[in-house]
Amino acid sequence: GENELVLSIQDQYTTEPGKVSVFFKVSDLDGKPVPGLTADEFTIYEQGQNDACFNTISKSEANSRISPNSQIFSNNTLLVLDLSASVLTTSLEELKTASASFVQNVMPVTTDESFKMAIYWFDGEDILHELNPLTADKAELTAAIESITVNISEDVSTDLYGAVIRSTDIASALLAQSTEGEKIGAASVVIFTDGTDQASRYTLDAAQRKVDTANPNISFFTIGLGGEIDTQVLTDIGKTSSVVANNKEELETTFNNISELVSRRASSFYLFEYCSPKRSGDNNLAIQVRTDGAQGAVQTKFNANGFSGGCE
Repeated sequence: GENELVLSIQDQYTTEPGKVSVFFKVSDLDGKPVPGLTADEFTIYEQGQNDACFNTISKSEANSRISPNSQIFSNNTLLVLDLSASVLTTSLEELKTASASFVQNVMPVTTDESFKMAIYWFDGEDILHELNPLTADKAELTAAIESITVNISEDVSTDLYGAVIRSTDIASALLAQSTEGEKIGAASVVIFTDGTDQASRYTLDAAQRKVDTANPNISFFTIGLGGEIDTQVLTDIGKTSSVVANNKEELETTFNNISELVSRRASSFYLFEYCSPKRSGDNNLAIQVRTDGAQGAVQTKFNANGFSGGCE
């Protein structure tokens, strides 16, 4: 079939003496991430200024490689929990179990410094409380969740929009910090609530605008519980995906659904690097992927002025 896969370039750069690096993500036409592709499913084409058409890059000559989530990639997840009185008094244990399960599923089996998570919570106060700072340590995150007691808050209100605004700001700052130098990163914000915004401190418009104008490498997920939520609001804020648990018994399943989406998204980023034989001028590069009968491609340009031999 024609172009059922979408390759979108997130970043690209050249490094002397002759390396071209392209960081991209692969999704299907519905925007769902396509993780786990291997190097042999990609074909790379190059067209220099003297070439009439694109030529396949010879794998041996170009020393090319495609790697998932290489060392230059950092992935930060923010788990943001509504701990207002209604949650604490009716569904705290289920929320703790579901959150611990979420940590287990999203964080890699062996500690990997490029995968980190932070946990925040909110009630009706004008503050986003930090439960655990950003860490790659799964045990630390699990212990932080375990430490939540019914006494953590006595506030019956919910500052949902404030939490959305603040967590987006934190994710944006983390993304900027983790992408200094030639590093590339993505972030996920996962917000759980069992209600609507009661504090009326910030508007839905302000929260929605924050989400809509955030860096495209920040994905937003929402998890709603019970009959008090506004599903439309949660769908709009959770622009990447949103799920609803009808009752507290469904919480773990819904958290697991979101954790799978977060993981799949993180694994759908790829780094392609190769040593170009080109030595000057603007050149075209095309990356094509074929997998299970589906295919897609993306084209970009790079400048080879100053390129020389010796690239590895």
